[in-house]
Amino acid sequence: MTFITLEQLLAHTSFFLLFLVTFIYWGKFLYINIKKITILGEISMKIACFCITSFLLIRWVSSGHFPLSNLYESSMFLSWSFTLIHLILEKKSKNTWLGIITAPSAMLAHGFATLSLPKEMKESVFLVPALQSHWLMMHVTMMMLSYATLLCGSLLAITLLIITVTKKKNFPILASYLNFSLNSFIFRNFVQTIENELFLYKVQKILYFINFRKWQLIKELDNWSYRVISLGFPLLTIGILSGAVWANEAWGSYWNWDPKETWALITWLIFAIYLHTRMIQGWQGKKPAIIASLGFFIVWICYLGVNLLGKGLHSYGWLISN
Repeated sequence: MTFITLEQLLAHTSFFLLFLVTFIYWGKFLYINIKKITILGEISMKIACFCITSFLLIRWVSSGHFPLSNLYESSMFLSWSFTLIHLILEKKSKNTWLGIITAPSAMLAHGFATLSLPKEMKESVFLVPALQSHWLMMHVTMMMLSYATLLCGSLLAITLLIITVTKKKNFPILASYLNFSLNSFIFRNFVQTIENELFLYKVQKILYFINFRKWQLIKELDNWSYRVISLGFPLLTIGILSGAVWANEAWGSYWNWDPKETWALITWLIFAIYLHTRMIQGWQGKKPAIIASLGFFIVWICYLGVNLLGKGLHSYGWLISN
């Protein structure tokens, strides 16, 4: 009973902190950029990561097995993975804007686990015989870490595409305002007393600066998307290989063309194509970002969509049991 109460306390505390962090990062992006609020967001994310880590450890102790046996535990682990990736990326890149992507991802994964799933699915149960193996930690941990990493990299690519699409618009509100000002009666009379060329030069400088910042942001998104996916791909490869070894022990065959296995292979192929275009073909920017964006949806189908069907060898412990 004490373990259950402590789990609930840690789960609700971490969700509140992730919601706060998401609010802070999006608030910074849209309106407010105060150093103290930035520090609060960084501290809150670290505490949230600690709370989820504690939750998983307590779950491990109370259940007697690694907490990755059902959808609730895997979603909490996915949320923890997002927070870990956030802390690593923020330290490596020295950019605070990455939290705009990682913080909501962690919050949504956590919210799905704590708010959407029924109470029965949150209870810790004994492992079915197929899961009672030392390969559970190796295989599922690698797969979940790869999902989180690939999802983050794909989201960075999607953000790149959004910015690229709006790249040539150059703030239509500002442009319409300048057009109105330049053609207004007041302005035409005002230019008689000031140097209009100097004013236009300053406006042009501002627009050049905006375009330069967009270009710089696109390059950073492209770089970090590539680096994050490059980390997630070997994790996915290890996860698939360890799963094949485990499948041979449990079912007598390395590969059974189970729906989960098939979609994992499709996911691997999509990101293999992405890395091939980057490393061999030398693609950058929009083209590889489209491939990575497709990978975002494929990962969700592999992780969650297949389990909605409740079919195949991987359906136990998820939404529908065989």
